Amino acid sequence: MALKHVGRIKSNKQKVVVAYRTIPGDSSHAVVVNTVTLGADEHDALMTQVESEAGQSAYEFAEMMARATLPDGRNMLHAFHQTGKMMKVAVDTVEMQPDHKTVMPLTELNELIAQQRGVTIDELAIAPDVPVKPAAQPVASMQTADIPAPNVNASTNVLSDSDLAAQYRSQADSLYKEAKALRAQAEGLVPTVKKATAVKKTKAKATSSVNG
Repeated sequence: MALKHVGRIKSNKQKVVVAYRTIPGDSSHAVVVNTVTLGADEHDALMTQVESEAGQSAYEFAEMMARATLPDGRNMLHAFHQTGKMMKVAVDTVEMQPDHKTVMPLTELNELIAQQRGVTIDELAIAPDVPVKPAAQPVASMQTADIPAPNVNASTNVLSDSDLAAQYRSQADSLYKEAKALRAQAEGLVPTVKKATAVKKTKAKATSSVNG
């Protein structure tokens, strides 16, 4: 079975789950969860969400993580973020591997999705559903030496408050545009008439009362 959101780091073939394919204002970087750093319970909980229908339907897997809990009751997105298990890596260091036979560079996947949506790579990013804070310590088992990206260092292995703020603004803009487009489509199918009818009835009732 082919699975979305599953990939690996090119340099060491470590398996990752891609939480964000791009970051607002920094489309050259993604955020991944390195499964090697997880405990058995955390790994099983993560993969259960990945394999779920909702996980496979999620545009960015972080959306699902924001709604999921770990066996100990912690929010998955928040917990992985605080413990340094969500790593910021260069997009071109990641390969998507939906099954054992298929490998696609994340850069190509992002380009394909952007073409399908009619947007630029920079416009692909969205924000998480819940606020999370950077971890105090980066995870040791995934050193930046394993990630050949000149702009990635220990201090940027997790999202900063500025990154999150940019994501929230990006998501707000995206949701506003989507809502506006959906409303226009709805009006095209069935124009809104209920409010107008209600106003007319109210006016008619008022006129009747005055005349009576």
